[in-house]
Amino acid sequence: MYKRYFKRSIDLFGSIIFLFLISPILFVLTIILVFANNGSPFFFHLRPGIHGKIFRMIKFKTMNDDCDSNGKLLPDIQRLTLIGSFIRSYSLDEIPQLINVLKGDMSLIGPRPLLVSYLPLYSLEHSRRHEVRPGMTGWAAVNGRNSLSWEEKFDLDVWYVDHVTFFLDIKILYLTFKKMYKREGINATDYSVNIPFTGK
Repeated sequence: MYKRYFKRSIDLFGSIIFLFLISPILFVLTIILVFANNGSPFFFHLRPGIHGKIFRMIKFKTMNDDCDSNGKLLPDIQRLTLIGSFIRSYSLDEIPQLINVLKGDMSLIGPRPLLVSYLPLYSLEHSRRHEVRPGMTGWAAVNGRNSLSWEEKFDLDVWYVDHVTFFLDIKILYLTFKKMYKREGINATDYSVNIPFTGK
C-alpha cells in the first residue's frame, strides 16, 4: 500500500521541504557555476524512469566545455573545475534532482537511473528495477556502491522493488546521509561512472 499510494506523496512533500531548506545553497552554487562554466550551471542527461520512460535528469554541471585545438572535448579530469571538484566531493551535484522528484520523474529513494543505452542489455529479471521510479539514492547505493559488480547492484535494485516499505526508505535515507557525512563512496551514487555495463 505504501509503494502504491503513499510513496509519491512523501516524495512530493519531501522534495518541497528539502528544496525550501537548501534554497540558499542552491542559489549560491548556481551563481558560482554560471561563472565557472561560462553560463551553464546545470547538466541534463536522458535517463530511463519508471517503466523505462525517458526523462531529462538534472545535475549541477561540474565540468566545463573546454576543447582541444581540433574542437574535441578535453579529458574529464582536465575539464573538472575547482568548484566542481568541491561539489562532487560532497555529492552536492545531485541536489537539483529534487526538481526531478518534484516533477514525478524520480523518487527520493529507488534504483539509480542509469544510461538509456543499457535498456536492451538487462536480463528480464533485472529489467524489473524499472517497476518503480528511480531514486536520488537507493538500496544498492548504500550497500557497497563501486565495490559491487553490476549483477550485485541490479540484484539489490530488484530486491528493493520487492521489499519497498516506509521504514526501508527511512533506513536508506539515514544511511545515505551517514555516508555523505563520512564522505564514503563519493561520486559513486551514479553507476555510470563505473566500468560501462555491457550486458555480459
